[in-house]
Formats: sequence, C-alpha cells, structure tokens
Amino acid sequence: MNRPKAPLKVNARDPGAAIVLAAGLQRYLSDVGPSRPVVAVCIGTDRSTGDSLGPLVGMLLERKKPADTEIYGTLDQPVHAVNLQDTLDEIGRRFRNPYIIAVDACLGQLASVGSVQLCDGPVKPGAGVNKSLPPVGDIHLTGIVNVGGFMEYLVLQNTRLSVVMGMAEVIADAMCRALLLRERPVWRHVPAGKPAFMNP
Repeated sequence: MNRPKAPLKVNARDPGAAIVLAAGLQRYLSDVGPSRPVVAVCIGTDRSTGDSLGPLVGMLLERKKPADTEIYGTLDQPVHAVNLQDTLDEIGRRFRNPYIIAVDACLGQLASVGSVQLCDGPVKPGAGVNKSLPPVGDIHLTGIVNVGGFMEYLVLQNTRLSVVMGMAEVIADAMCRALLLRERPVWRHVPAGKPAFMNP
C-alpha cells in the first residue's frame, strides 16, 4: 500500500477527527511488519501549557495501554530538550529497528490553531524556538497549539490548556484506534468456500 505523499491535516474540534487521523496512521502502520516494535515518543514539558501536548498524549496512551507499543514521554516522565538524546539512545539500545511515532506541539498560523498534522519522516523538536535538537520519528504528529512568529516562549506559556487537552485526546484516540487495527486481523469478503483474512 502506498504511503500518503502529502501531510494529513485535521481540525481536532471536527466530529470524527480521531477516526480520520486513525485511518491516516493506519496507512503508515500497514507497511510496518508485525515483528517490528512500535515506539511512541511524546515530546514536551509539563512546565509550559503549550508544550504539554506531547506529555498529555503520552499520559492518555499509558492509561489506554495500546498493546505492543512502548511509550516515552508522559506528565510524570516527560521527554524534553534536556533528555531527548538520552531517550533516543535508550530506545536504540532496547529495540531493534523500532518504528517511532513522534508527537510534538508546534506553532503556526492563526487559522491552523487547533489542527493536527500527520507527516512522513521525523519531527524537528525545538525548531520553532530556535533550539537544535535531534530529529525524531519515522512519522510524526504535530498539534498546532498557538500562533507563531513572535515571542514563541511567551506564546507557549500562555496557550489555553483546553485547546491542548482537546488535541491530546484526539491524537491519543487516533493512535489507539490505529494500533488496535494493526494488532487484529480484519476479515474481508471472499467468494464462498474461501475464507480469508487480512491485516489492514
């Protein structure tokens, strides 16, 4: 199955946003072999409202416990600028060829605030606040939590928690849906007498 060539963008406030995002995630996960471990790296800090998106997603994922998925970055144990490289080193030691889904907050245009983007390739944490950090992820999910372009640190500090929490719930729900589909074979219709199933 071909991977989507363009980023998928959904508004977290739209009904069905998690379902649309889950379908996009599943298109990527369908290319990942069942023996390849999936690792979620949720980047951010609980000390900044706008930058807490990643740890909130990690916390929600931990509560839902998607099977066969390792989670790094929660409110209790955030993954941030100080420990990001150590976290990636640990993942490299623990897992062979892991498939990493990165989650991070970002700033963008006013019209895009509240949107979640799913993109191929790694995320570049800290780019919006001029930090040089290692890229993370085979794919990444970013939530546009506020408007960028001016005094980014202050903007992140003054982002509404309700906006961030709503986005975190959509992202965590979508990830759990997609990972559940990866775990379970889905029956498809075939001619009578020839039962078969396939992984989506």
